Amino acid sequence: MSPSTQQGRGVVFVDGIRTPFGKAGAKGIYAETRADDLVVKAIRELLRRNPQLPPERIDEVAVAATTQTGDQGLTIGRTSAILAGLPETVPGFAIDRMCAGAMTAVTTTASGIGFGQYDVVVAGGVEHMGRHPMGEGADPNPRFLADKLVDPSALVMGNTAENLHDRFPTITKERTDAYAVASQNKYEAAKKAGFIADTLVPVATRSAAGWGLATEDEPPRPGTTVEDLAALKTPFRPAGRITAGNAAGLNDGATAAILAGEDTAKELGLPVAMRMVGFAYQGVDPAVMGIGPVPATEKLLARTGLKIEDIGLFEINEAFAVQVLAFLEHFGIADDDPRVNQWGGAIACGHPLASSGVRLMTQLARQFAQRPDVRYGLTTMCIGLGMGGTVIWENPLHADYEAGVA
Repeated sequence: MSPSTQQGRGVVFVDGIRTPFGKAGAKGIYAETRADDLVVKAIRELLRRNPQLPPERIDEVAVAATTQTGDQGLTIGRTSAILAGLPETVPGFAIDRMCAGAMTAVTTTASGIGFGQYDVVVAGGVEHMGRHPMGEGADPNPRFLADKLVDPSALVMGNTAENLHDRFPTITKERTDAYAVASQNKYEAAKKAGFIADTLVPVATRSAAGWGLATEDEPPRPGTTVEDLAALKTPFRPAGRITAGNAAGLNDGATAAILAGEDTAKELGLPVAMRMVGFAYQGVDPAVMGIGPVPATEKLLARTGLKIEDIGLFEINEAFAVQVLAFLEHFGIADDDPRVNQWGGAIACGHPLASSGVRLMTQLARQFAQRPDVRYGLTTMCIGLGMGGTVIWENPLHADYEAGVA
């Protein structure tokens, strides 16, 4: 079926790229690398891979960061555009929606394309959690707690994940550990098949030991077993269920993508990896922020007229395994459904907060290229302070795809 959308210009995802993701901290691969240099590297690689795009045709650069200070501050969309060597006529801005920063950079600029005010944009995100831990320098208004606007646990993401376990008693720690092991295994299989390397740009690094070259993700733990995870501590609650093994870690990394009007892509000879069908964001109780993808997806399905059965590929951000399983359980999807996170997810490769949305999109675009039988795919993620975001995409290789038809 064709989804129902607002009349407007078709928006396409041309290409996406990311740096390898590193472990945050003094021993991580990016300990001595600036955050803005990471996103600059991603932007430059996009332009190298797409030489048919004249840099002066880029109408906007939107770059997200959750902690907008230091080398992630100073309107990083504009500064990264300048540092990447784009013409001074190319504007840029910074954006923040915590974990969904890059996703919001994409949907915000896509809206401008659909409205006819942009032709080509670059959108992405960066997070250097080693230099800038989540919440660094933040000063939450005391009324949040004094007026009981949110539960105290809402300000600690691990606590919200424990709360989600409470809401879904059928999602046991054993299930989340098994899901986490599967994520590691799927990631390792995709890496060995060469699928991950195609999405990465190597990054020169510096440390006390000298210069290096980051060519692959640092966080994965191949060979992890359920028995390994069962022995880990539960830092957020005594005898809890959230561990370092069934959650994404603290990471550094950057992503960037090119989006364009469908007509502009044709004019410039840019590839069309997928077309945006629609997007939705939804707020939820901040104390169970991990449930956010459920109402966001329901909202978008209702808006487009599609059903969950129409979605042939899912890229769900794995902030916590329980959050993914809550989504799957709600929609009646099995924990090991082959449509879900085919190449593993953030539990394996990492989750540098504001950058992750474009990682999901980049992987979905590559999977579309392998699966012309799949027409629709979905990228979704939970968002700190109680939100969810979902974007549905269409595969241009599918037999029913019609260029220029929304």
